[in-house]
Formats: sequence, structure tokens, C-alpha cells
Amino acid sequence: MTSVSKPTPQPGLDREEYIEQVYFFRVFRERLLENLPAQEVLATIHEEVLSTSRLPTVIEFLRGEVGLHGRLSQGMSLLPHYFTAFQTFVFQRAEEDRSKFDQLTALEILQHEASYKAQGATPAGLFVYQFESISRNRLGYDRGMVAMAADPHYAGSQWSDWILRARLQLGATDFGELIYRSSQQFVDDRRRIQGDSDWSPSHPVLFGSREGRIAKANLGKDPLYLFAALQRQLGYPSVPRPKKETGLEQQIPALQAKMSQLEKRIQLLEAETRGTLDLSQYYAKPADLPPASQTSFEGT
Repeated sequence: MTSVSKPTPQPGLDREEYIEQVYFFRVFRERLLENLPAQEVLATIHEEVLSTSRLPTVIEFLRGEVGLHGRLSQGMSLLPHYFTAFQTFVFQRAEEDRSKFDQLTALEILQHEASYKAQGATPAGLFVYQFESISRNRLGYDRGMVAMAADPHYAGSQWSDWILRARLQLGATDFGELIYRSSQQFVDDRRRIQGDSDWSPSHPVLFGSREGRIAKANLGKDPLYLFAALQRQLGYPSVPRPKKETGLEQQIPALQAKMSQLEKRIQLLEAETRGTLDLSQYYAKPADLPPASQTSFEGT
């Protein structure tokens, strides 16, 4: 695993800013779906967001950066006091030339994350949401978890260091086990097994008993089952999934079937024109009757 320097955590934002971010990411995505240029969207949405927030000034700056460099993430990276390293990372991955991760999905992920923070995100819930976003979209754990660790919601606690350690253990340790061993449920289990009510782990306990029980029940399983269980049981936010494409590629089988039907009709018309149309091939053939000697006439 490559060595990546840890970004410096920045102070968190007020709830007002997160609410305006939700609006910004949502409307930006909706207008991109209408095939509007990014610069045009930034020019119009600038007037819509709350003027008492810092977002109008941020949008003006982003508009200038998009005009100069053509990438929104370039401007986001220059505003670490407003956009977190994780937000910038997500959009950088969406703007990479060969990335299959699209900007519409990136904007929806950032919209849901800002909404969760506006509602009062817990470090545990935020960690699971961000990690699932990276995992489900294959954004890369190395850089992604370093960006996660710099989120201000983890500042001043042991979360940031734990995330960086977990990043190095992912290849050899099950994700569910990482959560379970850092939960109160693990502590309770060890105390019961050892008969020592004072036993305490050498590592920080970051997850509660409920998270630990769910993680324990999903040991060895696909992490997606663990994510889904945490969302059902504890109300953790769900990660937006890419919408199924409905473009020409998905319509090809149906188009081929229609072309085949048209070809058959043309062949019939050509045969009729030449006087060689043979309708006998379309006659329904009666079912073969059994031989007379095998026919039963009982009761006659």
C-alpha cells in the first residue's frame, strides 16, 4: 500500500451551510441531467442559495475555476476550509478521464452526505456511509480513507487515527471484524469469556454494542450485507446507487428483434410481387391421429 500524507483537518461548518450544500448538489445534478453546461448552472444557482451563507462566494470561485481548468474538483481542492477532503476526492474520481464513476452519482453521494451532517451525523454513521461510498463505487481505499480521516467530524477524537490504521488492515482483516473489535459488544464478550468485568482493550472503543452485534452477525459475509443491516437497524444513511443506463446500448436487443420482423415482412412482399409466395408453409398442421387399429370404441 502506498504512503499517502494525511490532509490537515479543517473546522466543520454550521448546519446552515450543510443545508445549502444539499440544495446546491441536488440542483446542480438536476440541471446537468437537462444537459446544461456546468458554467451556466453555476451562474444561475449562485443567485438561488442563501445569501447569508458562504456558499454564494464559493460558487463564484468555482465558476471561475471551471472556466480556467474545466474541472470542478480543481476549485474544491483550493477551498479546504469549505469542502472536506472526502468531498473533493469523490468529485476528483468522477472527473478522471477514464473513470466509470460519473459526476451525477458523485453529486448525489455528496448531497446525501451533507444532508446527514445537517441532521447531526454521528462519527460511526458517517464512517460507514463514506466507506460504503468508496467500496460500492470502487473509488480506491488508499486515497479514499486518507481523505475520510481528515473530515472535521472525526477531529479531536481517536477516529482519525483509527481510520488510517484500518486502511492498512483491510486486505488481511474482514471489514465486519474491524467494526466488531472496536465495539462495546467485543468488550462485553471478552469480559464474559474471561470472567473479568474490568477487562479493557488496548485500542479505542468507537462503535456501540448494537453496531458490534450487527458486525458480529455478518462476519465473513459480503460487506454489503453489513451496510444494509446497519441501515435497517440503526437508520444509517444509504449510499445512492448508479441508475441503470437506458441508452442505445440497452435498446439494441429490442431494435434487432424489430429489424428481424421488418425483414420478414419485406421478404413476403417481394415474394408476392414476383408471384412466388407460398402460403402453405404458414398453414396450421392438424395433430397426427392414432392409427385406426389403436382407436378405442368401447361402449359402442
